[in-house]
Amino acid sequence: MIRHLLCLAGLLASTGSVLMAQSGSREIMYVGTYSVRSSEGIYVFSFDRQTGTMQPVQSVSNTKSPSFLALHPSGQFLYSVNEAADAGPTGAVSSYQVDRATGKLTYVNSQSSLGKGPCHISIDQTGKTAFVSNYGGGSLAVLPIKADGTLGAPTDSVQNAGTGPDPKRQEKAHVHSATIAPDNRFVYVADLGTDKLHIFAPDLKAGTVKPAQTPFVTVKPGSGPRHFTFHPNGRYAYLVEEMISSVAVFSRDAKTGALTLIQDGIPTLPQGFSGNNTSADIHIDPSGKFLYQSNRGANTLAIFSIGADGKLTKVADQPVEGKTPRNFLIDPKGDFVFVANQDTDNITIFRRDRQTGKMTYTGQSVSVPAPVCVIMARQ
Repeated sequence: MIRHLLCLAGLLASTGSVLMAQSGSREIMYVGTYSVRSSEGIYVFSFDRQTGTMQPVQSVSNTKSPSFLALHPSGQFLYSVNEAADAGPTGAVSSYQVDRATGKLTYVNSQSSLGKGPCHISIDQTGKTAFVSNYGGGSLAVLPIKADGTLGAPTDSVQNAGTGPDPKRQEKAHVHSATIAPDNRFVYVADLGTDKLHIFAPDLKAGTVKPAQTPFVTVKPGSGPRHFTFHPNGRYAYLVEEMISSVAVFSRDAKTGALTLIQDGIPTLPQGFSGNNTSADIHIDPSGKFLYQSNRGANTLAIFSIGADGKLTKVADQPVEGKTPRNFLIDPKGDFVFVANQDTDNITIFRRDRQTGKMTYTGQSVSVPAPVCVIMARQ
């Protein structure tokens, strides 16, 4: 199936990729993967909004598990973490130039992440700084981005320390994500190993970070903070608690960046489910009315409505038509949801009802080995 997809990619490249990109109904998507089961690295697709289908455009060779991706605000560059254990003494981060006409990628350069197992990357809104989370190393790295999109050597890093109550998974710090606030003034760093969400104030000119006035907030012991997201209004924020399959809700002080916990341990699993599960990704729809969180084990997306006070109410549980949903994408218009199912090697496509927040499987699925992250280029 992968060989067939790559043949189609070559056909597209030679017979009309520019026309594809110029078509108003087609958009470019990027998929990061683990380097297993013959994965080539990063996969590029076009998405036809009218038909709800994805078509292959390119595969980009990277054998170091380019798992998590981030686009530069200009849309001209894409960045990946290289998570593979054999990437070297430390992990690495790579930069790619984007062909705006076709969406295709060209490798630019790589830099050290200053820690083992980089699993997440985010780019500040000015496009000058990358924040990289090293899960294995338990650290945050800050890398400058030059005007030509190349990554500079790290200019700062923060090494976390501590443990949690789970001796197997919380034996030390495990930084899992660094999320930039909507105002670009604070960075929120989730540490699965210590059950803390650290808050930093970045100096984007110097490429450094320092603890904010309120340097961290602590959540339920053993919960395992993973991914973090903000409500579009900036007043509320939401944290995946991976190890107990729940979500935490915070109010946020925009002036100081401080968080106040207003709900914790909200279950995300279907009622009656008793198997093993870990939660993964979290997103809010463009209207700010609904929140979604992926569950690996139950193989569902939990769907919540968001109240005017930021609090959550469970709406539904949507089967993902695959196994081990990692990251997922709600398209910028809020009409489609794309789920990366790591262990069934596919991305499944759903239509979303903007009024109810519920999802309907379109029957469309594309084959990608061990997909981890799926993102869409800005239009």
